[in-house]
Amino acid sequence: MRVLVVEDERRLAENVARALREGAGYAVDVAADGQEGLYLATSGEYDLLVLDLMLPKLDGQTLLSRYRKQGHETPVLILTAREEKDWVVRLLNAGADDYMAKPFDLGELLARAKALVRRGKGQRFPVICVADLRLDTIGRTVRRGQRDIVLSPMEYRVLEYLAHRCRSVVTKTELLEHLYDYNWEKFSNVIEVYISGLRRKLDDGHSVKLIHTVRGHGYVLRAERESS
Repeated sequence: MRVLVVEDERRLAENVARALREGAGYAVDVAADGQEGLYLATSGEYDLLVLDLMLPKLDGQTLLSRYRKQGHETPVLILTAREEKDWVVRLLNAGADDYMAKPFDLGELLARAKALVRRGKGQRFPVICVADLRLDTIGRTVRRGQRDIVLSPMEYRVLEYLAHRCRSVVTKTELLEHLYDYNWEKFSNVIEVYISGLRRKLDDGHSVKLIHTVRGHGYVLRAERESS
């Protein structure tokens, strides 16, 4: 998953980004003002926006309003120093999905971020099951049948994204855009390498295969019995 943090307080932005990277394995981009934030939000592919309100160049509420008017539906978590009821109502009516009042606990922010990402993908619960595969998005653990599966951090991220899009074909470009931050050079066969590793760890020895390549289109996670 990929998150955009728009926050002008450098230390806070760094702490939030670190919590999201280390606690959830998300790729994170950071913008220090509203203009840069709006540009990145509308030109990149994100699964969550974490947005401060008091920003230079363009305030957070205006950014949110313009973002929603352009038709973007990505969940938005607001960071604000204000808790007045009418202010909160105004934010929710402008298209915010949740808010946190400063100062806040990074553990709570991480939990809310994960919940919003799940909600944005149409998943109500933190555990995703496909056939006998069980993926716990909170503990970041994977189990197939009675066996725990040990994945590398990037293998897990690829699998989690496919699980959120279960039974839908996901292109290589979509995976790259959602799993790497803005600075990543997307010119290699890394996705094929991770897919190969997942197929070996998840499917070897099983008649029901989960990881499939749809030639010319991308990859899909679905249960499909091997033809004899």
